[in-house]
Amino acid sequence: MIELRHVSKAFGGHLALDNLSFKVQAGEVMCLLGANGAGKSTTLNILLDFITPDSGEAWVDGVNVQLEPHKSKQRLVYLPENVNLYQEFNAIDNLSYLARLCNHVPELNDIRRALQKAGLQEDAWLQPLASYSKGMRQKVGIAFAILRRSQVLLLDEPTSGLDHSATREFIKIIEQLAKQGAAILMVTHDLYCAHTLATHIGIMKRGRLLDVFANQQHSLDSLEYLYHQHISGITLEKTA
Repeated sequence: MIELRHVSKAFGGHLALDNLSFKVQAGEVMCLLGANGAGKSTTLNILLDFITPDSGEAWVDGVNVQLEPHKSKQRLVYLPENVNLYQEFNAIDNLSYLARLCNHVPELNDIRRALQKAGLQEDAWLQPLASYSKGMRQKVGIAFAILRRSQVLLLDEPTSGLDHSATREFIKIIEQLAKQGAAILMVTHDLYCAHTLATHIGIMKRGRLLDVFANQQHSLDSLEYLYHQHISGITLEKTA
């Protein structure tokens, strides 16, 4: 569903991605961890066709992103750290307008069901988004993915700035989408979210994927130890 094949990308003399390859299948949630500059955002931008790789291929739901960019964009929904929606519109109007931009004219009941599944309280549906918290705006973005019936989700630091309760709500919604067969790639610094949500975790450094493993192999403490060991490049002493 989501695949990078030997992708490299340089900006001037800086190698942002170095022969990067990985795959996310239907029903999987892969979280990419890494410090700033590790190449996580560049990875998303290549999948979104915002930038072109110097070599290698990116695929979304069986579509080559560089050869058929318009078609690949139709197969995914991108949720950035700060969801840019129309602040003067309410949630229903936002979803209706965004869907029409994608040549889809949804029924009002379909919009309501999407908002309900995304966990947005009904008394907020007709309020302008200018009055929403960040967590509420994220739910509108997720509702759009539900409305589009998208099978590929790209998430960029979606829990940044959310409190613990909102993060837990977000995790439950994404888990449900994965159970329904979506392939989900999430870039995050949030080790708790990654450990709670991911089926697979990848650790990146200087454009390279240092390690990929099934999440159930590690406790949260073990994941934190492994992450810092990879990022620092030194062996840390495990605590009891």
